[in-house]
Amino acid sequence: MSFQFVAEKSMFKYKLAIMLLLSQLVTACIPIAIGTATVTAIDVALDRRTVGRNLDDGALELKLKKDFLLDPMLGNDVNITVTSVNGVVLLTGEVLNEQQRQRASILARNHPETRNVVNELALSGKTSLTSRANDSWITGRVKANLIGNRNIPATSINVTTERGKVYLLGLVTRSEADAAVQEARRVPGVTHIVKVFEYVK
Repeated sequence: MSFQFVAEKSMFKYKLAIMLLLSQLVTACIPIAIGTATVTAIDVALDRRTVGRNLDDGALELKLKKDFLLDPMLGNDVNITVTSVNGVVLLTGEVLNEQQRQRASILARNHPETRNVVNELALSGKTSLTSRANDSWITGRVKANLIGNRNIPATSINVTTERGKVYLLGLVTRSEADAAVQEARRVPGVTHIVKVFEYVK
């Protein structure tokens, strides 16, 4: 590998990180809470995603969003974010009661593409626009940190933030997972980190 190629690759990552940061800063408020986030792990042992699986995950997310919107028990009364990685479906956001929370899990499991459901829905009213903007800002900062670390396969890690809680999903090694957690901890406003990683050798 030539020095020029390495230099160009590093410069590309740096520019991409700056673009991500700028895109988040112009649309969101800067959080003021700074501290050491706690970490929770939800581990699933599966293989790395194929291109076909990646497409299936995107289609599954769209199907579930439609299911939640059309379901009479859910509809517009809830705020549910769906993230699917290798068939592991993460549900985040807010619902009004436990019945709605369980209903969301049932709908998610009804699809053959779903391999597992991680239900992290909170029982509360919808978050404010300011809170959601803050979450978007945190997500952008975490992604930028991941891209800036050459020991992390940033494209293999999905980042979702709800109420300052950061969820990390993807197919990684344990050392990559540890590095990702450390990068997420560096971001101001992160209150908790939940690892939903699938470990590979």
